[in-house]
Amino acid sequence: MTSQVTEKKVKKNLKPLWLALAFLALIIIVLLPTPDGLPVAGHRALAILAFAVILWVSEAVSYPVSAAMIIALTAMLLGLSPSMEDPTEIIGTSAALKMALGGFSNSAVALVAAALFLASAMQATNLHKRIALWILTRVGTKTGSIVFGAILVSIVLAFFVPSATARAGALVPILMGMVAAFGLPKNSKLAALLIITAVQSISIWNVGIKTAAAQNMVAIGFIEKEFGITISWGQWFLYAAPWSILMSIILYFVMINLIKPETRNVQGSKEITKQQLKDLGPLKKEELRLIIVSVALLFFWATESKLHPFDTTTVTIIAIAILLSPKIGVFDWKSVEKLIPWGTIIVFAVGIALGTILLDTQGAQWLSDNVFGAMGLDGMPLLATIALISAFNILIHLGFASATSLSSALIPVFIALTTTISLEGNDIGFVIIQQFVISFGFLLPVSAPQNMLAYGTGAFTVKDFLKSGIPLTIAGYLLILLFSATYWKWIGLL
Repeated sequence: MTSQVTEKKVKKNLKPLWLALAFLALIIIVLLPTPDGLPVAGHRALAILAFAVILWVSEAVSYPVSAAMIIALTAMLLGLSPSMEDPTEIIGTSAALKMALGGFSNSAVALVAAALFLASAMQATNLHKRIALWILTRVGTKTGSIVFGAILVSIVLAFFVPSATARAGALVPILMGMVAAFGLPKNSKLAALLIITAVQSISIWNVGIKTAAAQNMVAIGFIEKEFGITISWGQWFLYAAPWSILMSIILYFVMINLIKPETRNVQGSKEITKQQLKDLGPLKKEELRLIIVSVALLFFWATESKLHPFDTTTVTIIAIAILLSPKIGVFDWKSVEKLIPWGTIIVFAVGIALGTILLDTQGAQWLSDNVFGAMGLDGMPLLATIALISAFNILIHLGFASATSLSSALIPVFIALTTTISLEGNDIGFVIIQQFVISFGFLLPVSAPQNMLAYGTGAFTVKDFLKSGIPLTIAGYLLILLFSATYWKWIGLL
């Protein structure tokens, strides 16, 4: 715990330096001569991207503060840039500000906001905790059974709680409570086994379900805008769920063989979880209403474009309106506004706006041509291209604490890459596969917010997490290649 505190202090002391470095990079790139074939607006958009990436990687300022800075810089730098249509005129700060705020009009942002409301409804009613405890009471007392239970809980919650952090917030305290009740310290082998299993499973199912993670909405937003095609909940599930199922099986065997707990049979585990479930009291009316709304919502998500014409975002917003309604809802505005991380919505919208600006000003295209074009990808077989870009994607993720920010930075570049090189398969499929890889948060605690939440418990060390993360990352990467060569081709994704 002392090392964690020292680590935080060092990180805090370096923040002003990182902020200065971000501004220095911005200024240097802006002052460099504009490359041939790149509009001035695209050149300045790339400068803003470099500034944003340094802030996102270093966390020199909070994500919402970085969003405010990006909006201000976009309005100024792009506002004073020559117009793409008529280089004799400047874009103007008013038009540039509209571009910077353009992300707020994207339907993906509305879906993320609605998802946060849904996650808050679970928190307000404790329904997610009840679901987790109910499942854990059904598994055996052997540690292998409890590990299986932790994976199963994270899978079930992924369908109903569209926030990885909220899912971790429900499951981690329950597992830590079980460890404490068994009389073991919080840094015991059993605690490390259960907590690491839980958060790794959450990351796996961020891939498997479209609504499980905000970064998926970023990719969907860009795909809809650039390709004019909507990926339904059911389509995403068909593409990604088989991968997540196989990864969940691999996770189980990796964890039970990697960390040997103090005991193989945890006597009294069922009694402990049953008591915790009993402490929640009988099922409340609000919980019952939330169950009905959640099941109905899952039905409408899964049958999108098959049984009805309503898209994922619309049905989710309708569900939130019902949950906020007097008498039939589960909470009121006064209570919910305290539970919503409003900064997340702002960051999400600004990330989409920045990515859109990069695409519209040809900045993403120029970056793709010069980074990936130099790799000699053109003419490579599709599988080799996916292998190389996925490896690049995994390495880049080491520097990002937010997959949402990583999606905002990379998805526009991957979209541009589809025009830089001629892919043998489906361009949209290639982008979606790279989005799956962006959700890999297996290697380090800083790779995902849910990992950091779990790391804060003191149940495991960075070394413990890395031990599980390396085999999971290798397995996930190899499965991506296997699916690209077989399953995804068979079903038409590639």
